[in-house]
Amino acid sequence: MKTADQWFEEYGESHQNPQNKTIHWICVPLIFWSVIGLLAAIPHAWMDAFFPANIQPYVNYGTLLVVLGSLFYLRMSPKLFLGLILFSALCVYICALVEGSGYSLGYVSLAIFVVAWIGQFIGHKIEGKKPSFLKDLQFLLIGPAWLMHFIYKKLGLSY
Repeated sequence: MKTADQWFEEYGESHQNPQNKTIHWICVPLIFWSVIGLLAAIPHAWMDAFFPANIQPYVNYGTLLVVLGSLFYLRMSPKLFLGLILFSALCVYICALVEGSGYSLGYVSLAIFVVAWIGQFIGHKIEGKKPSFLKDLQFLLIGPAWLMHFIYKKLGLSY
């Protein structure tokens, strides 16, 4: 498996333009959240029998995706895994808030997903380079880690 730095270097090749980077800072977290939200919106009442009522809003197919995706991050970098699992937990929490607010989590997530992907493609049009995931689907998981590594650097943390 590639190291985190190898992933980030390769991902960064198509993310040099400042406008594209700014768009990614907005759209990558929104896409991350919306994918969790879309999966959380899938009916999952059968799971409720296995969990206490107070945690049922947080246990769904979106949470399952977080667990599986986190295994990739854990292999890549245990320290980045910690930051990404905290962000993932925040995403799951926000999904539960949206669902509990009376809004349709599925529709809200779908709208954000579509708008954020449009933003991503606009960013890559500005950049003049294709999105990295067209080369390797694993880059869909690298985007959030790439942003997290900048946060770590800003805080003076190693990853």
